[in-house]
Amino acid sequence: MAQRAQALTPAPRRRKWEWPWWVSPAGTVTALGLFTIYSLWETLTHSSGQYHNYLSPFFSPDVRAIGIQFLPAIWVVWAPLLFRATCYYYRKAYYRSFFSDPLACARPERPGRAYTGETKLPFVLSNLHRFFFYVTVVVMAFLWYDAIRAFIFPNGFGVGVGSLLMLLNVILLSVYTFSCHAFRHLIGGGLDCFSCSRGPILRYSLWKTVSKWNQEHATWAWLSMFSVWATDLYIRLLISGVLHDVRLF
Repeated sequence: MAQRAQALTPAPRRRKWEWPWWVSPAGTVTALGLFTIYSLWETLTHSSGQYHNYLSPFFSPDVRAIGIQFLPAIWVVWAPLLFRATCYYYRKAYYRSFFSDPLACARPERPGRAYTGETKLPFVLSNLHRFFFYVTVVVMAFLWYDAIRAFIFPNGFGVGVGSLLMLLNVILLSVYTFSCHAFRHLIGGGLDCFSCSRGPILRYSLWKTVSKWNQEHATWAWLSMFSVWATDLYIRLLISGVLHDVRLF
């Protein structure tokens, strides 16, 4: 009987191979660190991000039009930067990677360290996230204007590699921005009844759509970050003469 029961017992499944726990925080440190260094280099060492009808996302809106010539990117990049820095996903990423708080879900806090959440400086400023969202929406409007203008050449409508990069960038940034928890709450929060009138029902439908986007918020965060870097780098190489824009149409 024992032999029969042993024969009927299923063999233990082989555990699926997984990355070591430290790979994710190490990768996050590397990616965010390099992006931060590149962003500082771009915003602190250049006075323009304009190449004909292409404008780098770091320099949009172009405040030089109102007379600001000193480090123009600094005056506009703070809004999307603080929006990302206080984003729920990015908080988790840099809490774990840069502050070891904790390093991963299955890793404990460091000995002698008590969890204080976001009740003390500087992390208490993360509560301003939704206000940074409002400012970022204004910046998004300028980025869409820049993306449309990227298709208007001196001889009329056209399509260049830069045009497509700027369009892809603003689409990814829009999905990242409007899949944010702050927008999700703005759409569906503060209501006690979704079926009381037509307005709440519409908000509930929008809330469900944004909630689906929000499930992939981390993916949109990374894709939009790399699209900003790629778009700016391409325009910077055009400005420096290293590359020449390819007109596809």
